[in-house]
Amino acid sequence: MPRPKTIPDEVLLDAALEIVRRSGPAALSFGPLAADVGLAPSTVVQRFGSKADLLQATLLRAWDRLDAATAAAMEATSHDAPGVVDLLVALSGQYQEDDFADQLMVLREDLRDPVLRARGAAWIDTLADAIEERLRGAPGGPDGLGQLIVAEWQGTLTVWGFTRPGPLPPLVRRSLQELLRRLRVPLPSRRSSSKN
Repeated sequence: MPRPKTIPDEVLLDAALEIVRRSGPAALSFGPLAADVGLAPSTVVQRFGSKADLLQATLLRAWDRLDAATAAAMEATSHDAPGVVDLLVALSGQYQEDDFADQLMVLREDLRDPVLRARGAAWIDTLADAIEERLRGAPGGPDGLGQLIVAEWQGTLTVWGFTRPGPLPPLVRRSLQELLRRLRVPLPSRRSSSKN
């Protein structure tokens, strides 16, 4: 009978994710992770097999966390055009000025690994569907805008990464409101459900 795990895989993977965020994907290895959580490196190797498998499991854990944050943001925002803005502003909170460039190294790993790339594509589809559901029935809100709005949001994040004109959430809000106005999607004047 196998011994029970003293430290669940989720705890290990969260610690691994901190290493990746702090020092980049190349820094993730069994020794530092084992030291961070108080296990023998051989125990971590037994669970994950190879460094490549450990990195993939770590980044899949990151996708799990992003999926959960996305579901929570979808639940917390209204199902209308202002809710589109609030949804993407809420999801922008994960990006911090001091580690935005480091997150691009993680994105590189997501793009290189077919399993991770598929998770990213599924997340984009989920987000685009949530946006379209919020625009359905709105004047000027034809189907097919979800991918365009996600692309605008991601482009805004990249531009902000270079220019840093101020805090990210207000910039995202202004950018998305301007896009919706230009698409002739009415944005009723109301107080946002988001504090940003």
